[in-house]
Amino acid sequence: MRLFNKAIIVAATVGAVISGSATAEVTEASSEKHAKAATQYRQAVFQLVRSNMGPLGGMAKGALPFDESVMQTNAVRLEQLADMMGDYLSVDTRKFDVDTGAKDNIWENFSDVEKKVMALKTAAKGLQAAVASGDESAYRGAIGKIGASCKSCHDDYKKD
Repeated sequence: MRLFNKAIIVAATVGAVISGSATAEVTEASSEKHAKAATQYRQAVFQLVRSNMGPLGGMAKGALPFDESVMQTNAVRLEQLADMMGDYLSVDTRKFDVDTGAKDNIWENFSDVEKKVMALKTAAKGLQAAVASGDESAYRGAIGKIGASCKSCHDDYKKD
C-alpha cells in the first residue's frame, strides 16, 4: 500500500510539473469568424491589463498614493491575465482581414512571446510579495518591473 501511495504522489507531481510548464502552440484561425473572435478576446485581455495597470502606473509616478489593497488586487489580476494570454495570443489570425494591433512576428517568435508573458506573471508575483512584506520602498520598483515586462512585449510585437 505504501508503494502504491508513493507511486500516486510521484505521478501527480510529474503531472503537475508537466502541465505547469506546458506551452501554447500557435494554431491558425480556422475561419474569419474564429479570427475575429480570437482578436476580440485578445483585445479584451489587454483592455483588462490596461485597466489594472492604470492605477499602478499612477502610484509608481507619484500621481496617486500607494494603496496596498489596490496593488495586491491588481497584481493578482495581472498574474491571472498573464495565465490567459498564451491561449489568446497563440491563434494566428494573419490569413484573415481582422483589425489587430499585433505584428506578424508574434506568431513567428511565439516562444519569445511566452517568455515575455512569463516575465509579466513573475513581475506580478513580485508586486504581491512587496505588498505582503509591507516594504513601501519596494513598491515603485515592483510596479516598474510589471511596466517593463509590458513594454518589452509591446516594443517587439505591437504595431505602433
